[in-house]
Amino acid sequence: MSLEFTIGQASLTGPRARNEDYVGVVTPAKAQLNIKGALIAVADGVSGNAGGGEASEMTVRTVTSDYYATPDTWEPLASLDKVLTAANRWLIAQANANRDMAGMATTLSLLLLRGQRYYTAHVGDTRIYLLRDGVLKQITTDHVWDRPDMRHVLKRAVGLDQHLAVDFGEGQLQVGDVFALMSDGVWDILGEKNIHHAMGLYDSPQLICEHLTKTAIEKGSTDNSTAVAVKIAQLGEDTLTELLAGGKHLTLPNKLKVGEILDGFEVVEVLHESRASLLYQVRNINTKQLFVLKTLQPLLATDVESCNGLLNEEWLAKRVVSQYVPQVFPVSVEKRSKLYYIMSWHEGATLQQRLDSGHHFTVAGTAKIGLDMLRGIGALHRLNIVHRDIKPANVHQASDQRLRILDLGVALSSGVSALVESGTNIQNPGTPSFMAPELFDGKPATPQSDIYAAGVTLYHLLTRKYPYGEIEPFQRPKFGQPIPPTRYRPDVPYWLENIILKAIAHDAKLRFETAEEMILALEHGELKPILAPARTPLIARARLVKWQWIAIFSFILNILLIYLLVVS
Repeated sequence: MSLEFTIGQASLTGPRARNEDYVGVVTPAKAQLNIKGALIAVADGVSGNAGGGEASEMTVRTVTSDYYATPDTWEPLASLDKVLTAANRWLIAQANANRDMAGMATTLSLLLLRGQRYYTAHVGDTRIYLLRDGVLKQITTDHVWDRPDMRHVLKRAVGLDQHLAVDFGEGQLQVGDVFALMSDGVWDILGEKNIHHAMGLYDSPQLICEHLTKTAIEKGSTDNSTAVAVKIAQLGEDTLTELLAGGKHLTLPNKLKVGEILDGFEVVEVLHESRASLLYQVRNINTKQLFVLKTLQPLLATDVESCNGLLNEEWLAKRVVSQYVPQVFPVSVEKRSKLYYIMSWHEGATLQQRLDSGHHFTVAGTAKIGLDMLRGIGALHRLNIVHRDIKPANVHQASDQRLRILDLGVALSSGVSALVESGTNIQNPGTPSFMAPELFDGKPATPQSDIYAAGVTLYHLLTRKYPYGEIEPFQRPKFGQPIPPTRYRPDVPYWLENIILKAIAHDAKLRFETAEEMILALEHGELKPILAPARTPLIARARLVKWQWIAIFSFILNILLIYLLVVS
């Protein structure tokens, strides 16, 4: 079930020489509508400044196109923030480059409809109203000076300042909701009472807009009059439900044997079997191309959370287009008889398999692995995905030496993954020996926790040890000072040791901030070595705050004074 709505729009020039208002409406096809939503925008070029009309048009065009180019894994408001910031910088750059366009700026009100929610982004004095159950509410705030003689002077506008401050909002949709976006040429002359009357007078959004703009001109508006109205006819499924709905009818396959055929894929080999998942090498019987089929153990057939997790993993993997991550082969859920997904096959082995086979990783080889691994992790982080289980078993090295990050089964992406996981008791899944210290305190996973795991992975490849010792499941570890890798591998150069020690720092603030920063350190190597991290003071390692040490010292001093008093 998809979101359904009707839209109307009208814009009149009025007594002005030209119309500097601009409207943008994007209603994508069903799949894109479910993922990104529909975007409606009204902008009003700042009067009195050259280029007001150009500013409103280019801002709306830029935002409405760039929003749909942002990754699907980004939250809507985060995407809007990025594209609005870029649009603001572009306007300022144009104004600085062209003397005739100096001061070009525009107001902007955006409405995004997706699933069962609406999102707003607003700058200036255009307005968004919501009529619900007969009650009209203004859901934006005018950015004007609060003085009668200055109420038309803007405090904020796109292109006005280097730093763009945007009001963001969101809320739940209801069937029958009517939204109206309008310029000040409409609301200023009509007033809330007339707007309320017009929005309730017609069922057709188009008639509402025509009535509002025409009435505003008739009542003496001296500005352009623009209005867009949207009426909600049917709610869509929320993003997560829409994601999972198509796979609800699918059941897990029984354990497959070599030679069995499932939906046109013949099983060639059982690649991996764990407590939860099964990986098969399969061959497409039509193209003879090899793939990997991933599914779950049949025992999990009634585990809704695990089945939803597999669908979520496929959804995320589809959106990571990178040479450092296996690509998902498109097989629609309608064409599947069982619950699984298909991804590309690459000859080679995981780093853990190479360790188990006795492979000795050289310093140069480990540094190269670190570069490629961090590039893959960086690709995930740019899509707002935290892997949460980086380790040698989840890093694959192909026969051509190309590295790929495997297994997004516990990956976290704000919104979708968080909702899939919300019903579970596992706050921070992962492999304990590779989990950052803050995760054991219940803090959420971050890019820094992935960087920590990458650092432990490099340490383990070089030494086959763990910097803080091996950590067993359900163990509550205590983190002291990490053992330098040169204790086990004296041939590790100091510059690489310092990079690894920075990545595995106990305090997340002392680690690399981004994967790209660690990549840069690895690329520079000994040419620009980083400093060795400072040793953690005893008071910090003991996890006691200063006042606790003061209390202990005071207690000892008091005992000593009492003793001296008794003796004397």
